[in-house]
Amino acid sequence: MSKKKKGEKKGKAEGKPEAKPKTAPETKAEPVAKVRKKDERKDGTMSGLDAAAKILAEAKEPMDCKAIVEKALSQGLWKTKGKTPAATVYAAIIRENAKKGDASRFKKAGRGKFEIKG
Repeated sequence: MSKKKKGEKKGKAEGKPEAKPKTAPETKAEPVAKVRKKDERKDGTMSGLDAAAKILAEAKEPMDCKAIVEKALSQGLWKTKGKTPAATVYAAIIRENAKKGDASRFKKAGRGKFEIKG
């Protein structure tokens, strides 16, 4: 028996050609039924934060979260089963302001009121 040299692979017979790697058979891609917008969910609504941004952009004046939520729900922009949707939107806006800083979409306009930047 001969010793294996450094770098030789274990179990490889000498003189045998290497097998070709198997490739997956080509498949046809199925067309996408409906292309969703980035901010739209499967049920056609958007997130509470995106809905708030849209409502504030249309409002042209500062609004509190309760009014934002009432408008978003009445226009069908957002659906929620939560008990405190205004608190949810408020927390999301505050979180975005803290995380993104100057790049945030929202600006605090007073106690409990927000407006859209720009």
